[in-house]
Amino acid sequence: MAAIVTGLIPILRTAVDSTATYKARTVWFGLLCIRLVMIFLAQFPWKALNEDFQCNGTETICTKFCFNKHFDQSIIMTWHFLFILLVLSVLLMEMYSSHVRSSILRKKQKEMVSHTEEGDSVDPTVTVGGKMMIDLHNSKKSVLVYLFSVILRIIVEGLFVYILLYLVLPKVSENIYLCDAHEFDKCSPVHQCVVRGVAEKRMSVLSLLFISALVIIYSGMFCLYSICHYLC
Repeated sequence: MAAIVTGLIPILRTAVDSTATYKARTVWFGLLCIRLVMIFLAQFPWKALNEDFQCNGTETICTKFCFNKHFDQSIIMTWHFLFILLVLSVLLMEMYSSHVRSSILRKKQKEMVSHTEEGDSVDPTVTVGGKMMIDLHNSKKSVLVYLFSVILRIIVEGLFVYILLYLVLPKVSENIYLCDAHEFDKCSPVHQCVVRGVAEKRMSVLSLLFISALVIIYSGMFCLYSICHYLC
């Protein structure tokens, strides 16, 4: 639990303590927090995967060989890597909003020094509650960057759904797994192997799928809203 709290603190602090913001910013950070908590909870049934995998052979090396052959890809690390990609998709908009804020501040400082008239260029920000907020109505570039960030998030979530459905779920079916271990002299040609705790593992995967589907639906609706409201 200490690890999950440590991971949540900087995300929540970034979402709250910011002088520049944009539309639905709190929602994106909230979804990141939900994703982090869900990954933390979903990985518990997978922690003893090596012990949960058992074969009918007596030789330990045969069971380990069949385990490596069945689980030929890292599951937990894949989840963590995709979460990092989701964080990067959110940070893309954060970096852009920081760039816009810095540009506006430099422009205002130059205007104060040169005593030029205000309104020579369009200000893509508005002030809301003491925070500088990007006004998507006055900046098509900001809308395009925002849409790119959201679409990137949809792509990552879609990749996550594909991995869960076609690479992870088939590994934890209730059927007996037949392992060909003829490479080892001490092993019988065919081993029958099973994975314990299938129900818990499948439920953890389904929970992750639910969160991914929620993010994809919300992100897709937000893209349609942004295109119709800001670009059309």
